[in-house]
Amino acid sequence: MPISPAAPRLAFAAAGFLLAVTTATTALAAPPPHPAPAPARMAAAPPHSGPAPARSAAGAGAGAGAGATDQATWYAPLSTRGRYIVDAHGDRFRLKGANWDGAQGSWTGSGSADDPANHHAGQDSHGIPLGLDRAPLPRLLADFHALGVNTIRLPFSNEMIHSTAPVPDGAVAANPQLRGRTPLEIYDAVVDALSGSGFAVVLNNHTNTSRWCCGIDGNERWNSGQTTGRWADDWVFMARRYASVPGVVGADLYNEVRRDVLDDPNWGLGDGHDWYDAARLAADRILTEANPRLLVVIEGINWTGVPVDGLPHGRPVLTPARTLSHTLVDSHKLVYSAHFYGYTGPHHSGATGIGETHDARYQDLSRTDLAATLDDEAFFVEETGRHYTAPVWVSEFGIGSNETNAAARTWFGNVTDYFADHDADFAFWPLVGFEGHDDWALLRYDTAGHRFGILDAGDWRATAWQHLTTAPGRTGAVASVPVWRMLTTDHGDAVASLRVRATGDWDPGAHKAACPDGSRLAGLSHTGGHGLCTDTGAGDLRAADARQTVVTDERHVPAGGDWASGYTKYQCPADEFLIGYSLRGARVSAALCVPARTALPGTGRTVWFDRSDNRPADAAGGDFAYGQYKGQCAAGEYAAGIAFTTRVGARPGPAALLCRALP
Repeated sequence: MPISPAAPRLAFAAAGFLLAVTTATTALAAPPPHPAPAPARMAAAPPHSGPAPARSAAGAGAGAGAGATDQATWYAPLSTRGRYIVDAHGDRFRLKGANWDGAQGSWTGSGSADDPANHHAGQDSHGIPLGLDRAPLPRLLADFHALGVNTIRLPFSNEMIHSTAPVPDGAVAANPQLRGRTPLEIYDAVVDALSGSGFAVVLNNHTNTSRWCCGIDGNERWNSGQTTGRWADDWVFMARRYASVPGVVGADLYNEVRRDVLDDPNWGLGDGHDWYDAARLAADRILTEANPRLLVVIEGINWTGVPVDGLPHGRPVLTPARTLSHTLVDSHKLVYSAHFYGYTGPHHSGATGIGETHDARYQDLSRTDLAATLDDEAFFVEETGRHYTAPVWVSEFGIGSNETNAAARTWFGNVTDYFADHDADFAFWPLVGFEGHDDWALLRYDTAGHRFGILDAGDWRATAWQHLTTAPGRTGAVASVPVWRMLTTDHGDAVASLRVRATGDWDPGAHKAACPDGSRLAGLSHTGGHGLCTDTGAGDLRAADARQTVVTDERHVPAGGDWASGYTKYQCPADEFLIGYSLRGARVSAALCVPARTALPGTGRTVWFDRSDNRPADAAGGDFAYGQYKGQCAAGEYAAGIAFTTRVGARPGPAALLCRALP
């Protein structure tokens, strides 16, 4: 979310570092005990068993502003096909969105929380979406439709979930039916109203405590002030709560993960600050314990390092996904997310004064350099046929209507042109604000409920906004594309197959990896425990039955079939193929095989990779084990065996694959 450039985002020089955190981490009142999971919202309706219309033609008259589009019916749930999000019929659904903030908190962290002056832009949200004191819900929703948006990113805080105190009556003055309700109950009503009006709703865990984000404020990481387990518990609670609301389509796991005073977040180190690992845990629990229909949105790392010239610092965004991407139990539910604001930069915190460095801001970049930077930091993820391929949602960007800086205005035109040209999914920050307080808001309301903003003549942002919301893009059916996904046992098990999980622990004490259901093992690394999965060339090759074979010896190597002389060979039985493997330390422990739905050819070739890389010329799937030797079967092949050695002085990791032609 934006903060005035005059007030630093992550603005701390060495001299002011401890003072900043002392102020920012002032303890709020402890939240009450975690409530028991509530029944799913709209519980009178049965859980979705198939596509349900999430928007009807009745919504077509909801507003007539510039850019009012996307009034056609779409069908929940949403999923992904390559770089695109699609609805339940396989038609493209582009997230054209905005952020309806407030439920994440607005208090700035200093002074009395009862004084509106101590809230962002003087707007006390009372921990609920802004504007409910100024306009009735139906009026707000009609105005949202007039903007041309179809998706609402709806932030919340963990503190909001646990709050049991009703909001003041004045906070919902224009919606008296909401009086006496807690923030969570009002959030319920907003979610139901948005869904009923045809919007796609993405739940966003924005903050831990209900206060304004995003500096040194106690909300830097998902586990600032709480355990990772508690954070994941809250996500299971929220995903279950809205499981039967058809418009709730996504879980945006955490907002702008960044450095606190002493420590950086990381992507794959396996410690308590590992965002890669935490996101994988939460995604797994959401999809297996709460609501398998949801998209899981994983944002890149927003900031690491200390913003002082000469010290390392920067904005990694999604660049770590190039070498370590997420594999979920459903290969069609992952969406990556990034934020871009003109006054921040690839190595600029966005601060003015304390915390400001001499690095370029995004608004300082030429149109060409900005496009190259956006590609490098985020949009490379949409490249076809890689282990990281996924849609990219720019879930925050924005600028104020009162902005006079020429560079900032030029940036806004350039970035919206880029999004339009790249058919990007997006969400503006923010959607709603108070007139005279927050000129960034697309829509602003005064105390009498009069609306101001980008739908009015004279808002300089309107031209770029209309271009973005009405630019032609991919529509209609999106063809299925091959899936490539990475496995890694760096931090423990990586069993992404629900069918395998249902059979129990197939190699106790070992680190195990298994491909998501519908895919097969295509590649392995010699060291590091990485694997590559795909469904290319054959789709789901596995037979319908639940059989699987754990191979721990050479009994399935036929006489005269020594395809890796001098090496131990774990080979699948006839008509079975590899979907997983296990390691004890660096040594191969077992191969996991499953029967195919059709007879499989019995001849093949040996792909060695213990002394160099050995992958197909097209490098399909991308580098799934960066910096390590690796081997990979061709797109028209399946893996039927793993060879390794236990001789003294040799590395005991995978050394060769037996690759055979697909039927």
